[in-house]
Amino acid sequence: MAIGVKASHISFVAHFLGIVGAIMVLIWCISFRGGLAWEATNKNLIFNLHPVLMLIGLIIIGGEAIMSYKCLPLKKPEKKLIHLVLHAIALILGIIGIYTAFKFHNESNIANLYSLHSWLGIGVISLYGIQWLYGFVVFFYPGGTTAIRSESLPWHVLFGIFVYVLAVATATLGYLEKLTFLESSGLAKYGSEAFLVNFTAIVTILYGTFVIVTILSQAPPEDEYSYSAI
Repeated sequence: MAIGVKASHISFVAHFLGIVGAIMVLIWCISFRGGLAWEATNKNLIFNLHPVLMLIGLIIIGGEAIMSYKCLPLKKPEKKLIHLVLHAIALILGIIGIYTAFKFHNESNIANLYSLHSWLGIGVISLYGIQWLYGFVVFFYPGGTTAIRSESLPWHVLFGIFVYVLAVATATLGYLEKLTFLESSGLAKYGSEAFLVNFTAIVTILYGTFVIVTILSQAPPEDEYSYSAI
């Protein structure tokens, strides 16, 4: 089932929101939070890598991977490869992003995995990895039988949507958690940084929404009868 709008048209809105979201999180972490660093005496610079990598990697590049299969006017094998590679990049950046959060906590003597955001984050990255590995083995190499691929496809699509929606929700919780910590430490509740973080969260939600709308839209005519996997 598809809504009566071309996926490629809807995806333009998503691409724009993705660019805006990436710029906003970089402005927040570099201009307001002091920059990015892998090693630093100011451990907050290490943490700043976390939201940047999670948003640009797991959410934005992951969203582009999802939309690539629906709106690119290419042959199925080409779209499958792009879909696979973009998801791999998103997964790798997501793993590094989660590692930076653990690195920040460990070097700052802060407990790990005590919040709902952290629990969901581990769940999301684990499910994302499982989804990618299953997709690689069944749909790419060595590839399952026609019957296995046919039976797996609807579940692959549904599970992928579920994991992506959960990732967006987890990112939103992350913005809320970090902003709450900052405001508890004296950040102005109605200051420019607070507004920037909240609007970045809104853009993230809108981007995720348009990713989902894109995959529910009409594929290119030549692809109407091929499978519509995310």
